[in-house]
Amino acid sequence: MKNTQLTPSLGSLEHYIHAVSRVPVLSLEEEQELARRLREDGDIEAARRLVLSHLRFVVYIARGYSGYGLPQGDLIQEGNLGLMKAVKRFDPTRGVRLVSFAVHWIRAEIHEFILRNWRIVKVATTKAQRKLFFKLRSSKKRLGWMNQQEVNEVADALGVKPEEVLEMERRLGAVDASFDGCPEENDAARHRQPALYLKDPQADPEASLEAVETAAQQQQALAQGLARLDERSRDIIQRRWLQEGEKSTLHELARHYQVSAERIRQIECAALKTLRNGMVPA
Repeated sequence: MKNTQLTPSLGSLEHYIHAVSRVPVLSLEEEQELARRLREDGDIEAARRLVLSHLRFVVYIARGYSGYGLPQGDLIQEGNLGLMKAVKRFDPTRGVRLVSFAVHWIRAEIHEFILRNWRIVKVATTKAQRKLFFKLRSSKKRLGWMNQQEVNEVADALGVKPEEVLEMERRLGAVDASFDGCPEENDAARHRQPALYLKDPQADPEASLEAVETAAQQQQALAQGLARLDERSRDIIQRRWLQEGEKSTLHELARHYQVSAERIRQIECAALKTLRNGMVPA
């Protein structure tokens, strides 16, 4: 059902709107006939005529969402997708006009586009939040910030908690902040750029290299220190501190070496002291 001739594109929106407004509106009889041809015979030409004759209504609906700061051409394009879905599902035997049936599909596509693109961080994910988003946007044009009574009325109407209404109101009042800022910002705004105070220490090549070299030196010093220990002390340190999984207890090692747990502790402390002395930088 694609129509490349009337697709809105950059720099030609007014031409597109003028063109779709000249497409004749179908009579009830014409609409019913075309819809039957599409539904019963899969007639693509009938689908094309149904879509073309209703593009003007998409433009009208899309204009109602001009306050969201998104390109009008994009809103129209998304609405056209909804119109094509409606045409595909339209049943002429239901006794309703296509325009009445298609409104839901057109608005649904436009709503989804707005929610995806209105903010960098998505403001609404659940069905209730979506309804709340558009309800609050409409209300705030008239009321500005709502009082508690208005919050309760909106919550009751949509079946949500007042806290959810207040949270959505806060989201609507928030703005996206650029991490690096914009070139046209003044000096005061540039000083507030998150990039200036939210630094990732892992992103510093010098610090990362130093950390890698330090870790390698410590591993080497540990290996040299273990090599200086006697076999029993080295085994105790490895089983108490270095082996993966569950570590051995003093009593387990005492049974293994047939000495007291206190003696194992003394050997362990002496071995750790030797390791620490060997790993202290000169």
